[in-house]
Amino acid sequence: MNESFAILLMMNNYFHDVATALLVASAVVMWALMKRLPQDPAVEAIQYFVKVYHLITRFALFSLAWIIVGGIPRTIFYKDFEWSHMAGQGQVPALVVKHVLAFALVFAGVALWSRAKKRVAVLKDSLGAQQ
Repeated sequence: MNESFAILLMMNNYFHDVATALLVASAVVMWALMKRLPQDPAVEAIQYFVKVYHLITRFALFSLAWIIVGGIPRTIFYKDFEWSHMAGQGQVPALVVKHVLAFALVFAGVALWSRAKKRVAVLKDSLGAQQ
């Protein structure tokens, strides 16, 4: 493996971690915004929430795509770049726990986004009725 490819692979791994953090952060932000949106919001609040929802959704989808696509080379070259010889086989259970937690967070995020999407649809309908 040449040095340039190794550097690209290393950068992919760093960006994969950043994408994971961005995905989780976008879900937390969306959850916080949904919790703070009043039951009967003003038109301006609805318009703002819908715009923010679409923006945060783009960040989340980009992050999810990067996690999937960037995870392929990360998985293929894991032993060469990230395997800790000092931890030996002990890191395998840690990796399993990490991925179970990651998948649980992704599924929780999907559930949250599903609720947010339904709320946005209701809010958009209410905008049509108010105008």
